[in-house]
Amino acid sequence: MLIWPKALNPIRFDRCAPLALLVVSLALAVSCGGDSDGTPGSNGGSEKSRLGGNIEIDGSSTVFLITEAVAEEFHKVHPGVQGNVGSSGTGAGCKRFTVGDIDIGDASRPIKDAEAAAATENGVEYHEIRVAMDGLSVVVSPRNDFVECLTVEELRRIWEPGSTVDTWQDIRPGWPDRSIRLYGPGTDSGTFDYFTEEIVGEAQASRSDYTASEDDNVLVRGIVGDRNALGYFGYAYYEQSRDQINLVAIDSGAGCVAPSGETIENGTYAPLSRPLFIYVSKESLQRPEILAFFEFYMDNAAELAPEVGYVRLSQEDYTLSKSVVAQQR
Repeated sequence: MLIWPKALNPIRFDRCAPLALLVVSLALAVSCGGDSDGTPGSNGGSEKSRLGGNIEIDGSSTVFLITEAVAEEFHKVHPGVQGNVGSSGTGAGCKRFTVGDIDIGDASRPIKDAEAAAATENGVEYHEIRVAMDGLSVVVSPRNDFVECLTVEELRRIWEPGSTVDTWQDIRPGWPDRSIRLYGPGTDSGTFDYFTEEIVGEAQASRSDYTASEDDNVLVRGIVGDRNALGYFGYAYYEQSRDQINLVAIDSGAGCVAPSGETIENGTYAPLSRPLFIYVSKESLQRPEILAFFEFYMDNAAELAPEVGYVRLSQEDYTLSKSVVAQQR
């Protein structure tokens, strides 16, 4: 699959917050019509190529990779549609979504009760749509030659608030007496919420003395360059960097299991396998460009999710989501 044209590569820029926000801008010219060029989801008709309007998307940096891929292919069929695909984190995306500021929210966890209540208060009705499966990946530097597997209990002791684990030797006596440097998502991240809930036992419960970023590429670069690094992020970011970092298997009681397409899909990579979501505003779906984008997403996610490193759902799952939205929008 072709990635964004060079001029449309993701641009990192700073907001008022200290964390970087990734944005893909679709600064697209209005089409003069004509048939589609055979890209995924095209029906070959000129009506689609004349579609205009604007789409605003923000949220999870994990789901960003799938939505970015879908948006690029959608652009080939509908070059008149403009918009932005942001990556500010699940929490920040949900804040924007629940006040009606964006049309689609990418999320690497289900919407929280407080966020759903905010949406109701602001009159935002929505559809929750699963788009793929992910396996949170625990990784170390390629120069680390002793960590191959960690138990869930060891991960909890490393990451829990008030942790006394400062060196590798604090985890296992035979490991080096060198300080561990931790890397992980920021507190606005759905990945952070999911990891802390599954490993520590409470969402958002974590030690704070680690390098945090909403940009998973920052975490990858930090871990690659630090032989004492340990971190976690979505499986796709490991897949993209697998020749630069080492994957750590997880033992949840049934032996060491590493994330892979197979272990994520069949659930044996526990407890860090999880679904990924988009949230679509029902009001926005009344606009033809949003409906077309959503339908295109459902028609092509089974192909595009694996291309960016995630595990597809069955085509029946995508078809069912498309049917439910058609009936209830």
